[in-house]
Amino acid sequence: MGCSIRLKFANLLGFWVLIFTQAVVGRFVVEKNSLRVTSPESIKGTHDSAIGNFGIPQYGGSMAGIVVYPKDNRKGCKNFDDFGISFKAKAGAMPNFVLVDRGDCFFALKVWNAQNAGAAAVLVADDLDEPLITMDSPEEDAASAKYIVNITIPSALVDKNFGEKLKQAISGGDMVNVNLDWREAVPHPDDRVEYELWSNSNDECGVKCDMLMEFVKDFKGAAQVLEKGGYTQFTPHYITWYCPQAFTISKQCKSQCINHGRYCAPDPEQDFSTGYEGKDVVLENLRQLCVFRVANETKKPWIWWDYVTDFQIRCPMKEKKYNKECAEGVIRSLGLDLKKIEKCMGDPDADSDNPVLKEEQDAQIGKGSRGDVTILPTLVVNNRQYRGKLEKGAVLKALCAGFEETTEPSVCLTGDVETNECLENNGGCWQDTTANITACKDTFRGRVCECPVVNGVQFKGDGYSSCVASGPGRCKISHGGCWHENRNGITFSACVDNEEGKCTCPPGFRGDGVKSCVDIDECKEKKACQCPECSCKNTWGSYECACSGDLLYIREHDTCISKTTAEVKSAWTAVWIILIGLAMAAGGAYLVYKYRLRSYMDSEIRAIMAQYMPLDSQNEVPNHVHEDRA
Repeated sequence: MGCSIRLKFANLLGFWVLIFTQAVVGRFVVEKNSLRVTSPESIKGTHDSAIGNFGIPQYGGSMAGIVVYPKDNRKGCKNFDDFGISFKAKAGAMPNFVLVDRGDCFFALKVWNAQNAGAAAVLVADDLDEPLITMDSPEEDAASAKYIVNITIPSALVDKNFGEKLKQAISGGDMVNVNLDWREAVPHPDDRVEYELWSNSNDECGVKCDMLMEFVKDFKGAAQVLEKGGYTQFTPHYITWYCPQAFTISKQCKSQCINHGRYCAPDPEQDFSTGYEGKDVVLENLRQLCVFRVANETKKPWIWWDYVTDFQIRCPMKEKKYNKECAEGVIRSLGLDLKKIEKCMGDPDADSDNPVLKEEQDAQIGKGSRGDVTILPTLVVNNRQYRGKLEKGAVLKALCAGFEETTEPSVCLTGDVETNECLENNGGCWQDTTANITACKDTFRGRVCECPVVNGVQFKGDGYSSCVASGPGRCKISHGGCWHENRNGITFSACVDNEEGKCTCPPGFRGDGVKSCVDIDECKEKKACQCPECSCKNTWGSYECACSGDLLYIREHDTCISKTTAEVKSAWTAVWIILIGLAMAAGGAYLVYKYRLRSYMDSEIRAIMAQYMPLDSQNEVPNHVHEDRA
C-alpha cells in the first residue's frame, strides 16, 4: 500500500514511465505554512515556506524560536556531534531553529541530524532560484528507514533569496526571531472536517507500506469515533493508471490492468514473471472501494476501517492469501452484503469503463486549492494536502486543526494531540502548588491559561496571575483562597461557603480575610471578663475567663456567682420543671377522664330513653289488637 516504484528490469521501467507520463497530466500544489520574522527590523515580515513531508508539523498551532546557522556542517549531512555542535536550548531560553543549506544529501537526513543535536525545527535554504517545492522522503532503503519514522520535529524549505537574508542577519550579529505558524495550513470553516486517504492495498512495497498499514491500525479507533459522532466525513481513494492504447494487447498491460488496459497498477514484486500481478492489486483496490460504498449505504461507513485492517492481518501477500476467497471471508465476518459488493465491482474483463474506478481517476486530478495526487500515501484534509509523518497523533492534530475554533470534539483534547507546553514552567499560567491545581491546559492549538473547574467548583480569574474558587463548595478547595491557619490541631479559616464568595475573618479575629486575620485580644481590649471578680486570659481565637474564690463565671451575663447559688438555682429549676410536667400530665389525664365519662353517660341515657319512647331513628311499633267481629 502506497509504495515507491523501483523496477528491476529496463523494459518494465520504460513501460511504467511511459504510462505515467501519458496518464498523469496536472499540477502539484506545494502545501505552505507562514514564517514570520519578528526581528531584526531589516528582514521583519511574513514569508512562505514549504512544509516538509516528514516529521510532525504543528498543525493548528505555532512555534516561536531563534534561527541559528552552524559554523560547520552547514548542509547538515553529517552528525553535528562530530563537530562539537549542540542546538539544545538552555533553561528558560527560546528554542533553536537550525538553518541548513540544501544539497549533498536527503532533506530528511539533514533534519534527522539537526534533531539529534537538539534542534526544535529545521529551515532548509534552497540553493536554486526556483518556486518552493515539497521536501519529500527519500526512496526506502535500510539506512533511511532507521531515521525517517523517528523524525518528530517540523521542517520547512525557504527560497534562496530569503535564506541569504537570514544568513546575512545572523553573520552580522543580529538575533533572528521567527514564528512558524501552521494555524492556516488547514482550512477550518465549520464544525465538520472532510478528509480522504489515498492509498493502495499492496502490502509488499517496503517501509512506506509498513508505515501505512501501521497507521491504519493505530488510527482506526479515533477515525471511527469521529465518524460515528458525525464530526468527520471520511472517503478512501485508490490510485490507478491507464495503459496507452498502443500497449493494451501487450503481456505487461494484460497482467497489470483490468478492463482492457483502462485501470492498472505496478507489479507488487516488480517482476512480471513471479508472484502477484498488478491487476490483483487493482481488483482488491476496487473491492475496498465497494466495501466502503456498501457500508456507507447502511449508514455505517466506518466499517471500511475494520475491513482494511482485518484484510491486512488475515490476507497478506507473504502468506499467499491475498486473494478473492480470503477477502470474501473478511466481508462475511463483518456482516456486509457480498452480492452488493460484487455488483459494485462489475466485470473486470469488460471492454468498457468501470464507474467506480473511472471516478477515482477523475478525482486524482487536483481541484481548487488541492493539487494532483502524485505521492502515496496522501492525506487530504478539508481539500488541502497534509504534509508530515503519517502517524496517529500528527494526523489527529491536523484533523483537529480543521474544525472551527470552539467546535472541536473531545478527542482533540486528549494526550494524543496536546502540545505538552504545560510541562515547562507551567506554561506561564497560574497554579496552586499546595493543592496541585493549575490553569494551564494543553490543546492541539497550544497551551491556554483558563481557570479550572475542580470537584464541581469553578475557579474565576484571568488564568495567568490569579484564579479564585467561587460558589458553593469553594471552601473545600484550599479554603477558597482565603486566610487559614492551623493551631493545636484546630483549623481556623476566613472562608465562608456562600454565593457571595467573600473572605470573612472568623469570630475572635480581625483582618481582610484574604491575606491575614489577626487574633483579637479580648482581655486587653476589655471586651470580656469585666466583672470585679473576673480574671481574663487570652487564647488563640478566643479567651478564657475565671472567677476568684468559689465563684462560677456565666459567659452570657459576663458575671460571677457563687457555686452554691448556682446549685440552688439549678435545683429549684429542676423542681419547677418536674412540677410543671406533673401538672401538665394531671391536666391531660383529667381531660381524658372527663371525656370518656361524658361519653359513657350519654350512651346510658339514650339506652334508657329508648325503652320508654320511640326515637326518631326507630320505626313505629305496629298495633296487634284485633278488631271485634260483627
